[in-house]
Amino acid sequence: MGKAELKIKVDEALLAQAAERGLDIPRIVEEALKLALPPPGLAEGSAPDFALDKALSDEEKARRWAEENAEAIKANRKRIEEFGIFGEDLRSW
Repeated sequence: MGKAELKIKVDEALLAQAAERGLDIPRIVEEALKLALPPPGLAEGSAPDFALDKALSDEEKARRWAEENAEAIKANRKRIEEFGIFGEDLRSW
């Protein structure tokens, strides 16, 4: 597989920091693209957006997780209300 030449614009300060650290920009860009694209054989949109996930703050990841799992959380709370916490009858404290 050959390599294509790519012209991109990058913040000068970031580029200077990368150069100071000896980072391989072409390799980093290629790896970022691999993370951003779904694995071969998967339909577009069926794979998680790993690149986006890495860019999110912990708070944003937690908020998204809570949104995505809201129905399961609600069902679990309802089950606890109805049946109690598993093993609660075995606690001695």
